[in-house]
Amino acid sequence: MKIQRPRGTNDLTPDRSPLMRFLHRTFLDVCDRYGFAQVDTPIFERTELFTRAVGEETDVVSKEMYTFDDRKGRSMSLRPEGTAGVVRMVLENSLMHGGGNLRLGYWGPMFRYDRPQAGRYRQFHQFGVEALGSASPAMDAEVIGLLVEVLGHVGFADTTVELGSVGDACCRPAYLEKVLKPVLKGLGDRLCATCRDRAETNPMRVFDCKVESCKEALAHAPRPMDHLCGDCMAHQERVEELLTEAKIPFKRDKALVRGLDYYTRTVFEVHYPALGAQSALGGGGRYDRLMEQLGGKATPAVGFSAGIERILIAVETEKTVEAADLGSRGAYLVLLDAKGEAAATRVATSLRELIPVEVDFSGRGMKAQLKTSNAKGVRFALILGEDELAKAAVTVKDLDSGEQVTLPESELKEFIKALG
Repeated sequence: MKIQRPRGTNDLTPDRSPLMRFLHRTFLDVCDRYGFAQVDTPIFERTELFTRAVGEETDVVSKEMYTFDDRKGRSMSLRPEGTAGVVRMVLENSLMHGGGNLRLGYWGPMFRYDRPQAGRYRQFHQFGVEALGSASPAMDAEVIGLLVEVLGHVGFADTTVELGSVGDACCRPAYLEKVLKPVLKGLGDRLCATCRDRAETNPMRVFDCKVESCKEALAHAPRPMDHLCGDCMAHQERVEELLTEAKIPFKRDKALVRGLDYYTRTVFEVHYPALGAQSALGGGGRYDRLMEQLGGKATPAVGFSAGIERILIAVETEKTVEAADLGSRGAYLVLLDAKGEAAATRVATSLRELIPVEVDFSGRGMKAQLKTSNAKGVRFALILGEDELAKAAVTVKDLDSGEQVTLPESELKEFIKALG
């Protein structure tokens, strides 16, 4: 039996790794400029963390988590999202003890047992940020702006923010009990069995249902944005004003209800419309009650996550990143005589102070090695053959211009440096 990767997982092959590194560098650079420090949390946590934070009635917890008992019978789950683990880390390490704002960024794998499709895997990767300690709409706008900026640096300049609100502890309970629940009760059998159960236990989750009959039945159901209290509406309007000042395009989306229970007030998604049905590249919202739900002090917070695989596919499809953007293109050293291994190592070591250098120790012929150098997209092919070794020289071929020159090994470093 041929061994293959598990369904819903993906391999990062060498041809795609430069793009992954470029995206990672871009995210880290933007985070640095916004003052977000990088953190990392365990890939698995106690299951209770996610049931309490994300919500037992969400699809993520009830259907999609990878859960197992460890050797002492404790229930553990692979993390399905990043926010819960970051908040747990903040509480456990008392990172908010000094008050003020705490800005954190993360990057890593997540796990959900979902139906695999383009850009959606069972092991997938996300980057995201969490800003804790501020209830200001300005923090919402800044977090949205950070995501828009990251996407802009990888070629998605014409993104649109879809912006909504799910209310707070003041207005959401009245909306659920007096408005939404009676409507759902009236829909009866037009809803699927799962949604009929959710209508009592967690009614807003019905808006996450993927069943077409439910989507049709709920098309005109009242949304939380239609029933916001004055404070929530003022918050929403201020976020919109700040996005306008920052020249970030947005539109109100009353139908936007993110699929996790911890959201309060602001919710948003960032779309690149040219991608069609797969246009959503990231999203998030405010979660002012999550710290308290996990046993800490009530702390306002807002954040986002973005799907890395979805972004990589979009970059490759739209060709938004040039090869030159992926970092220094470097050199490929074509070694034609095994006797030159020491010289090749010496040359490569010296040049690596300036540029990346890969040495071909395969023993293949020149044609095959030059073909590889072209395929790798390097700037220079450095050739060490019998003639070059005899003269302590190196032949340099500029693969952009096609020009070729042979010069003493001692002059190589300055020659490459002069070409930039």
